[in-house]
Amino acid sequence: MKKSTFFGAFAAAAMAVGFATAGTLDDVKAKGFLQCGVNTGLTGFATADANGNWDGFDIAVCRAVAAAVLGDPKAVKFTPTTTKSRFTALASGEVDMLSRNTTWTFSRDVDLKFTFAGINYYDGQGFMVPKELGVSSARQLDGATICIQTGTTTELNLADFFRVNNISYEPVPIETNAEAQAQYLARSCDVYTTDASGLAATRATFEDPSAHVVLPEIISKEPLGPLVRHGDNQWGDIVRWTLNALIAAEELGITSANISEMSSAPTSNPEINRMMGTEGSLGEMLGLSADFAKNAIAAGGNYGEIFERYVGENTPLGLSRGLNAQWTDGGLLYSPPFR
Repeated sequence: MKKSTFFGAFAAAAMAVGFATAGTLDDVKAKGFLQCGVNTGLTGFATADANGNWDGFDIAVCRAVAAAVLGDPKAVKFTPTTTKSRFTALASGEVDMLSRNTTWTFSRDVDLKFTFAGINYYDGQGFMVPKELGVSSARQLDGATICIQTGTTTELNLADFFRVNNISYEPVPIETNAEAQAQYLARSCDVYTTDASGLAATRATFEDPSAHVVLPEIISKEPLGPLVRHGDNQWGDIVRWTLNALIAAEELGITSANISEMSSAPTSNPEINRMMGTEGSLGEMLGLSADFAKNAIAAGGNYGEIFERYVGENTPLGLSRGLNAQWTDGGLLYSPPFR
């Protein structure tokens, strides 16, 4: 979710990235599956059932990439990663990509030498408190104990917010969302702070979600998205344009219900034809089949379908599209053209 504040973690990941080389596409094809780094568990975004089957918003991105590359959305193996282990796992080559509520920052892009493929969720840091505390604003949290994930920008954002507002707090460090949930419900901390989507995901698992309130303040920008290692532009392009295909498909009206019809013959829209592989040679440019985008979209639907299925207003998370609406609907979601 956030930028590491521990220089040791930065150094370890930066050193490990030196061992990573180009050729990820060939490696993925040779082994026959995509190794995707994901969250250890975050409702709506990445969860595994009792049989080890993964599902969620971020999982859908992994499956779309597997479908684009291998023609099979099930050709994925998932590696659960914490905020501390995720960057080393990617830099060392343990995983081919990360898809786990990770914020795009300058230092991760430049210093840790990762390439963000785009933004699949525009988020921001917020606060959750028990309703019985009677708190209606984060500015009323003077002296509160706050559960906070280590190795994240959450720590820096929190310190800045409290300093600006001349109030104090006591941090309660945790490593995973599951640990945060347990500590918060045990009242080891008064407040839990993380990305607003993470708060919604955590709150949705509570026995009585209505007993907990997400405060109105959003204190940071957290553009979340999948990332890969520097040094392999082809692989970065593949992940980037797979995500773009999901976003563009929603704008162009391509859905899981009509994609077979859209791809069976050229339509009157040349951009749709290029995405479906019935016109042009976009897949060839990536080293993939002509129908790579069609396969990616067919894996789980377009961006809007994925959003509504896992985190939308009709799910336990109940998230509105907000900034994650298409640009044509007043949001920030936007894909470069397929041409």
